[in-house]
Amino acid sequence: MNDILASASKALAEVTPATLEDLGQATEANLTKTWRGNLARIAIEDLSGRADLTQTTAAISQLADAVIQRGLALAEAEHPLPEGTRLAIIAMGKSGGYELNYVSDVDVVFVAQGDLSAASNLAARTMQICSAATWPIDAGLRPEGRNGALVRTIGSYLEYLKHWARTWEFQALLKARACAGDMRLGQEWMDAIAPMVWEASLRPGIVEDVRAMRRKVEQSIPAHRAAAEIKLGPGGLRDIEFAVQLLQLVHGRGDESLRVRSTLEALDALVEGGYLGREDGADLARTYTFLRTVEHRLQLQQLRRTHRIPDDGEKLHWLARSLGHRSVEQFRSEWAKHAATARRLHEKLMYRPLLEAVTRVPTNELQLSTEAAHSRLSILGYADPARAMGHIKSLTAGLTRTATIQSTLLPVMLRSFAASPEPDRGLLAYRQVSEKLGRTPWFLKLLRDGGPAAVRLARLLGSSRYLTNLLLRHPESLRILSEDSELAPRNATDLAAGLFAAVDRHSDPHAAVAVIRALRRRELIRVAAANLLLLIDIDEVGTALTDITDVTLQATLRAAARAVGSTVPIAIIGMGRLGGGEMGYGSDADVLYVHAGTTDEERTHAREIIELTQKLLAAPAGDDPPVDLDAGLRPEGKGGALVPSLETYRRYYEKRARLWERQALLRARPVAGDEGLCEQFIALANEHRYPQGGLSDAELIEFRRMKARVETERLPQGADPSWHTKLGRGGLVDVEWSAQLLQLRHAAQIPQLRTWGTVPALQAARSARLAETGALDDLIASWQLVSRVRNAITLSRGTSRDELPRNAAELQVLAQILGYEPDSEEFTDRYLRLTRKGHIAATKLVYDVDNLNGLN
Repeated sequence: MNDILASASKALAEVTPATLEDLGQATEANLTKTWRGNLARIAIEDLSGRADLTQTTAAISQLADAVIQRGLALAEAEHPLPEGTRLAIIAMGKSGGYELNYVSDVDVVFVAQGDLSAASNLAARTMQICSAATWPIDAGLRPEGRNGALVRTIGSYLEYLKHWARTWEFQALLKARACAGDMRLGQEWMDAIAPMVWEASLRPGIVEDVRAMRRKVEQSIPAHRAAAEIKLGPGGLRDIEFAVQLLQLVHGRGDESLRVRSTLEALDALVEGGYLGREDGADLARTYTFLRTVEHRLQLQQLRRTHRIPDDGEKLHWLARSLGHRSVEQFRSEWAKHAATARRLHEKLMYRPLLEAVTRVPTNELQLSTEAAHSRLSILGYADPARAMGHIKSLTAGLTRTATIQSTLLPVMLRSFAASPEPDRGLLAYRQVSEKLGRTPWFLKLLRDGGPAAVRLARLLGSSRYLTNLLLRHPESLRILSEDSELAPRNATDLAAGLFAAVDRHSDPHAAVAVIRALRRRELIRVAAANLLLLIDIDEVGTALTDITDVTLQATLRAAARAVGSTVPIAIIGMGRLGGGEMGYGSDADVLYVHAGTTDEERTHAREIIELTQKLLAAPAGDDPPVDLDAGLRPEGKGGALVPSLETYRRYYEKRARLWERQALLRARPVAGDEGLCEQFIALANEHRYPQGGLSDAELIEFRRMKARVETERLPQGADPSWHTKLGRGGLVDVEWSAQLLQLRHAAQIPQLRTWGTVPALQAARSARLAETGALDDLIASWQLVSRVRNAITLSRGTSRDELPRNAAELQVLAQILGYEPDSEEFTDRYLRLTRKGHIAATKLVYDVDNLNGLN
């Protein structure tokens, strides 16, 4: 140890160790020697292993206090203060946090009362004495920096903090403490500024301010030096300190246990309060201790201020040995590991969306157990505050880690629920999900650390009964809420590959369909969440829901065929919204079944396979949305064979099919089964849905007659045509029949019209100039809005409905889900305007002969 100390600092090794009592008697002439003697004493304890990092930095900080106190006494002997004048010196930065380095500036500010001129002279002389003999004393953290007054009153400080202070100045004040002079005045100053410091998180943009300051500090280092910087560079001490201080500023407003000065104490408090995971807290503490120890060893080498790791040579070897490493490589490996930890957790903590959410919560809402909580819940919009308090008490009861973390999350969650359409239902659902998952280690960690997961979950649970029901069945799916990439819908190919492999492991079709249902449930959660969070548009929703249904049918048909033990060629053809790739959350799956069997046994097997497929999908599945297969569009309807042969379809369409059945074939799309049979059926469908020469005059009259009957006879009695999303003005039927009429008339000559979807057909008609562009645009806009509304109704209510709600509260919920402001008529105005324009366009296109002739 003596060899290490001697090589660490010749200056210290030659000094007789001293005590703080010695320093208290020092003159200006021997202040330096006594100071060095104290540093030597501290270094001996440090390098011998008798003092840990916390003890070492506290001892150095206490030495700084003693230096300032002695410097003040020597200065006051020269410049005594007039009667009634008081001066307090406030330690800042690492000195204030009892974290001072061996070689460092000692940051201070001065506060006075009485004769400020005399106090300023005394402060300046104190700095001069101390800086000449020991460390530089730096008052640059005072208001207005080096351009500001050296000494201020408490009132002057408060005015500055109120009107002009920047975020970093409040951050610096986290470590402030009185260290010398009139300690009572210092405490008065601390008591006065503390409320402003801890309310600073209410300042607009404070989180981004701290992030920006960290980036600025990092960018101030030349690129060629950054990798060797253990203080300011990426993965350095500032990464940890900024993250910890940001968490303190944000959460300390509501939790006094976080109002501590040292970084390691703050880490302990953050872990204990549930704001930081135990593992993350331990990793940060180890890394901080390692980096500070390295910093101390670097400074002891030549007793000079440095934070750079030497490139190579004896200095680097000495550093590695002094830290207990056998080689430079071993030291570099540990350093790289700790630097990576500091950077990873810095990014994780500094960029939590939860931080911004907390800053938006008023201080009085951060306390969940106060008597005023009940009234605050009422003000926030909870219809039953008493029941809400019951949920809160249940979630935060006891002294468990789970209850602690819930206490940190709930203030934000409660306000997020309040901003959702149904706060009470959202909080109830959150309690139910928490009770299901509260004991799993990842759940609360996900909400606290998982990016936007907590805020997103609150929005989803407070918006959608449909999604809530699914989440209660499959709460593990909450994991997807932390990353946008996890919310991107999976395509049919990827879904099928994973599902088929899973299904093939089960010989029992009921076990196989359980796997299928689980995948469907998970994917519905993914799509519904992305939809409600406005991450995907209506076309993407339709495609995703269609892909999920396709794969569900493919996998179930596969399991049923294996159970029956037949290889008879069977195909499932999607019709209606399934065939058009436009499935909604409440859509039935319209299908046609076809087989290519040639024997009675094969025909029997085909029927058994399809019946088993339908039975498996129709079995009760709790709150899972059902898969309703509807084969009513088959030849002869419900009176015809369930699974006709391809030849039966051929004869029927050639001799007996009516216009509406040929119209329905416009959406016929292969979904599952034998690929060759699918191709044959589509070739047959093409002959009848894209007729050469379009429609005859008689067929055109028939089309219009059918459209008129739909408008007049199928609309439910008492329904408002302006509010019915399917059969009303500008609703789905208006738009889809318009698109299908264009296809029936022109698809034989214009291949681009041979598409299953409504919007693609209208877009193709626009490109071919088959009608006025404005009218086709109006039809597209109406269809997209109506489709969004229908999905939103199902998401909100948990069940499908064709008519907009009449109830004002339900209508407001619907508007919020769609992204409109609550209590605004913007949604209804837009809906009525777009559907009215869509209806006008549809009427003109269907009933105006000139428009049907095209414009080209």
